[in-house]
Amino acid sequence: MAEIRNRAILAARGAYCIFLDGDCIPRIDFVAAHRRLVDPGWFVAGNRVLLSRDFTSKILKSGLEAELWHFSDLVAARLRGQVNRLAPLLSIPLGPLRKLRAKRWQAARGGNVAIAKCDLIAVDGFDTAFSGWGREDSDIFIRLMRSGVRRKNGRFATAVLHLWHRENDRSQLPENESRLDALIKSDRVCAERGLSLLADASDVDEPGADRALRQFKA
Repeated sequence: MAEIRNRAILAARGAYCIFLDGDCIPRIDFVAAHRRLVDPGWFVAGNRVLLSRDFTSKILKSGLEAELWHFSDLVAARLRGQVNRLAPLLSIPLGPLRKLRAKRWQAARGGNVAIAKCDLIAVDGFDTAFSGWGREDSDIFIRLMRSGVRRKNGRFATAVLHLWHRENDRSQLPENESRLDALIKSDRVCAERGLSLLADASDVDEPGADRALRQFKA
């Protein structure tokens, strides 16, 4: 997963990268919602609504476009037990409240997150030293914060619909947790095995990227 994300960063032509897991369905205003929250020096961590097993099967088999449903349709789905909650799907302008957990990396999810490309390059991207499921997201959030980037809450704006699936293989989790623990005890900012493995630093250095980010909201 980390290498795929790093390759996407290198291929991206914009100043801002939005990451979405393949088991998530974005609503039609997903990119626009993230774009409204752009703030230089901050990454935006969104959240999700879980869909039931039966509802997921129905969506995949019948081609239902749940991302286009009105809120009233989702209320009905909630009453049928097809979604686990509705609050994240509300649109609430939290303003400065979005920055209350600026230095908290815990509970932030990499399956719905937006990060400036220049900030990703500064920490050498995601760390491919993490293998299998678990903790690579926490790793990059910690390193971003050490580099001076802060966390902005994307709740009540950028929520996505998460399809049900069997739990991923977690056999590598103990090793990944040990690697994360080692990072926490260090002061390291850059990935051990990051973007620089895929391209020379001069290939990913983009003068003006920060300026482009500031113009992104325009």
